Amino acid sequence: MARSPLTLAAALAFTLAAPAWAEVQRTSTLRPPAARTAPADLASAVAGTYRGDVISDARGSSKSGVRVTVKRVGPNLVEVSADYRRLPTVRIRLTQALNAIVQAGDDHVFLIDRDKDPRELSLTIDDASLSLRRH
Repeated sequence: MARSPLTLAAALAFTLAAPAWAEVQRTSTLRPPAARTAPADLASAVAGTYRGDVISDARGSSKSGVRVTVKRVGPNLVEVSADYRRLPTVRIRLTQALNAIVQAGDDHVFLIDRDKDPRELSLTIDDASLSLRRH
């Protein structure tokens, strides 16, 4: 039975590609896929004590020497509290944008620009903006 040129070409392509495909599958099982690598927990990366100033407050005056505590309460979730009585304790979900750690929602502003200085935190809660540095 005569085979068409197309059938012969397909058989030749399969014969040549099969060993290469087997090698790809064999080596891919040796290394875990990148998708299985767990992303870094942003909350753990930013947890700590920050000190700085209230640089503007729509409901009060500026204040120096404010202490803010950022506590990890879950994956990519922090609780922010301050010794500045006017600021409520809030929970902020974090996400990454380029090389910055930012809030995932729009209720508050949480910004750490790791390219600029990973110890500096810009924070806005309840119409009060703070400029802080991690200690």
